[in-house]
Amino acid sequence: MFPALHHLRLGARPPPGAARAGSSARGYLSQENEQRCRGLLEASTRRYRQEAVAAAVLVTLCSVGGCPALLYTLRSSTLTGHHKGDVSFPGGKRDSSDQDVIATALRETQEELGLHLGAESVWGVMRPLPTGRGLTVAPVLAHLGPLECVCLSPNPQEVEDVFTIPLAHLLQTQNHGYTHFRHQGRYSHTLPVFLNGRYRVWGLTAIITDLTLELLAPSAYRRRTRPPSTH
Repeated sequence: MFPALHHLRLGARPPPGAARAGSSARGYLSQENEQRCRGLLEASTRRYRQEAVAAAVLVTLCSVGGCPALLYTLRSSTLTGHHKGDVSFPGGKRDSSDQDVIATALRETQEELGLHLGAESVWGVMRPLPTGRGLTVAPVLAHLGPLECVCLSPNPQEVEDVFTIPLAHLLQTQNHGYTHFRHQGRYSHTLPVFLNGRYRVWGLTAIITDLTLELLAPSAYRRRTRPPSTH
């Protein structure tokens, strides 16, 4: 049987400021913030819906017990390829039948989680990012709504686990880490890592999380790394 959906819960005594962070985080899913984000993403959404981006993921906002969160999956360890067993957002490669990157993200999410989301749930398309293996991935931001009202049917051949992390947790600096990379003996670049959750969020998923937090909460979150460019 597929494991139950997990929502990150910290220890019995939350860290200082956690209650305030959780309370203020509720506003990030407000109609006002949604309209602000949609406006900021309007140009990129229009542009990348017209381009044949190789792959797309659905960056799924939701609420659990009234607390805003992001929904993640753990890719099955039985999959082939470099990313098996990794934390990810639902998504995959573009299909010839997909009208655009939004269609790709929604279709892949339906195939992986049994989740039917309409285009009206999508806030917009963020700038595509390179995977490092010759592909570009477009993050599509969407709002699922209260998770308690949703029935997920994950595909066990693709998904090993499904879990959420509260935005309040992701915004706290003590849960931020960084991985420094070297190339030919010299410093190359730094990528974000999100710690102290059920799973470590790293790689492209961490980069997309980083950009999403900056978009949702510009007054509470400052990005400290530079995302890779497709150019």
